[in-house]
Amino acid sequence: MSLKEKIDPARLPRHIAIIMDGNGRWAKQKGRLRVFGHQNGVLAVRDTVESAAELGIKYLTLYAFSTENWNRPKFEVNALMELLVGTIRKETKTLTDNNIRLQAIGNLDSLPSGCRKELKEAMDLTAGNTRMTLVLALSYSSKWEIIQAVKKIAEGVSSKEISADRIDESLFNSFLCTANFPDPELLIRTSGEQRVSNFLLWQIAYSELYFTEKLWPDFRKEDLYEAILDYQRRERRFGKTSEQIAS
Repeated sequence: MSLKEKIDPARLPRHIAIIMDGNGRWAKQKGRLRVFGHQNGVLAVRDTVESAAELGIKYLTLYAFSTENWNRPKFEVNALMELLVGTIRKETKTLTDNNIRLQAIGNLDSLPSGCRKELKEAMDLTAGNTRMTLVLALSYSSKWEIIQAVKKIAEGVSSKEISADRIDESLFNSFLCTANFPDPELLIRTSGEQRVSNFLLWQIAYSELYFTEKLWPDFRKEDLYEAILDYQRRERRFGKTSEQIAS
């Protein structure tokens, strides 16, 4: 029986988030520039998106570029932006053909104008697709997102549009970038690093965390299947006891 056949379709995570890590180390191992790793990482993205859609995953969020990544060497940042634009332009038809909607979260205003243009066009063209939603986290950090939400809520309280008594988890969620998406049940990080790196800190409060030694350019369908099978072997209690879950 193949790994895919072992997956229980009735217990799939509705939303999977992935920290795509290891492009630079992958390139270094091959004696190439870091950009070469990013270019090959696109192949892993394509394979992962395709396999997630085939399985019936409804939301897939990829951590593509953090706010901290702007601090990398200018050459690498420029190459990443060019790669992003080219990839979006090239893959939009494939997304449409496969009924996949593209969305983005993060400080999108900080992206280069050409990147914002390609991103908006792709999101508009795929807006009606319903099979799966692919979310790109671009110029994103969770601390930035939370601070933005707090500022907006504070402005609402100041203008008396929001009563302080109304502030709860539900209201706070509505001010986050991910307001229209369910929280991820499974967070995957590649490259062997075991940290969440300022990614969806609020949203992953009860996510199952899965770490793999695979560097992102080597991540393929079988690796996604392994992560989902590991997720399905876990008992998700949400603060309850095993006995309560069983009953």
